[in-house]
Amino acid sequence: MEDLLQVGIISSTHGVRGEVKVFPTTDDVKRFQKLKTVLLDTEKEQLCLEIENVKFFKQFAILKFKGYDNINDIEKYKGKGLFVTRENAVELEEDEYFIADLIGIRVISDDERIKGSLKDVITTGANDVYVIGLEDGRELLLPAIRECILDVSVADNLMKVHILEGLLD
Repeated sequence: MEDLLQVGIISSTHGVRGEVKVFPTTDDVKRFQKLKTVLLDTEKEQLCLEIENVKFFKQFAILKFKGYDNINDIEKYKGKGLFVTRENAVELEEDEYFIADLIGIRVISDDERIKGSLKDVITTGANDVYVIGLEDGRELLLPAIRECILDVSVADNLMKVHILEGLLD
């Protein structure tokens, strides 16, 4: 399991006073209001940044970090990811999972004929869709609904699924 969970990516600067526009990679952009710090992955090191102010613009969060007071201080971090530790992650409801915990999980059908691993999660308006790489090289797009996802055990690295008729055609 990942120790850090990504909550956003700095997409650009916002104004000249050190604010950044953040594309959220979390379900709820408003969660930035509750965060006090985030970890910035510069690819060379991880910097702990204290959030001084949060605003919202369209689907973006506009963040101001303490000690970064002009555009030159923060511009070099465009495109970099913002992370939180598991302790600062949102609490999950029953049958909810972090995508980072699902990627790579072994997948087996209830009749044990289909085996593979989860490669990606596509977020749609109605429900997520799991991209499963099958052992025979094909890909299966499986809706993340109760009729298809029978059991998930992150601890056992196993997802048991039911494949609806027509999904493998």
